[in-house]
Amino acid sequence: MTHRKQARLAILISGRGSNMQVFINACASGDLDAQVGLVISNNPDAAGLQRAAEAGIATCCIDHRSYSSREDFDQALVEQLNSTQVDLVILAGFMRILTPVFIAPFAGRLLNIHPSLLPKYPGLHTHQRALDAGDSEAGVTVHFVTAELDGGPPIVQARVPIVPGDTAATLAARVIEEEHVIYPVAAQWYLQGRLTLTDQGAYLDGNPIPVSGIAHTPDLR
Repeated sequence: MTHRKQARLAILISGRGSNMQVFINACASGDLDAQVGLVISNNPDAAGLQRAAEAGIATCCIDHRSYSSREDFDQALVEQLNSTQVDLVILAGFMRILTPVFIAPFAGRLLNIHPSLLPKYPGLHTHQRALDAGDSEAGVTVHFVTAELDGGPPIVQARVPIVPGDTAATLAARVIEEEHVIYPVAAQWYLQGRLTLTDQGAYLDGNPIPVSGIAHTPDLR
C-alpha cells in the first residue's frame, strides 16, 4: 500500500501570526491535510516566529533591511523556499510588496488574505476607508497573488456588517474572526486539487469563480 505524500506549506509572516496559528492548528487537528514545513518572517522581532518554533516548526528570518533592493530580497525568499520544497505558499500578514522575482516561480500556488471586499480598498487602512466611505459592510478576501498589488483573482469572501459606533479597531476584530474561518478553506480547496489559477482567472471544481470571489456561508466546504 502506498501513502500519498503530505503537502507542505510555507507561511510568510511579519508580526504575531494569528492566521499562521490557525493553519498550525488546522494541520494538527487534521482539518487541513498538510503540514507546515516552514515559517519565514522579514522581521526578526515577529512574535509569530517564537509561536511557530514552540510548535516544532522550522523558522527562518530573512530581514528585508539586509538587501539593497526588493528583487534581491525576493530572490533570497525564492531560494529558501526552493530548498524547503513546499507545495503552497501562504501569506499571513506578510507586510512586503512582492515583485515578479518572487511571484513568478510560485504563480498559482501563492495565496494571500486581504481585509477588505476586493476589489474595494487594496492596500492599507482598509477598515477606516470603509468607515469613511459610509459603507454598510466590510469583510475579507482570500485571493491568488499576482503582480498587481491585492489584484489577483479573488477566491472566497466573507462579509461583516458595519454597525453604529464601529471604529477601525472594532471592525478589524470582527473581520479577523472571519479571516480565520475562510483562509484554511481556500487552502484545502487547493490541496484537494479543486482550486486552480489560469490565464482566464480562478476556478473551483472546473467552474470560474465570480470576480468578487465565492461568498462564504457556514456550510461552505
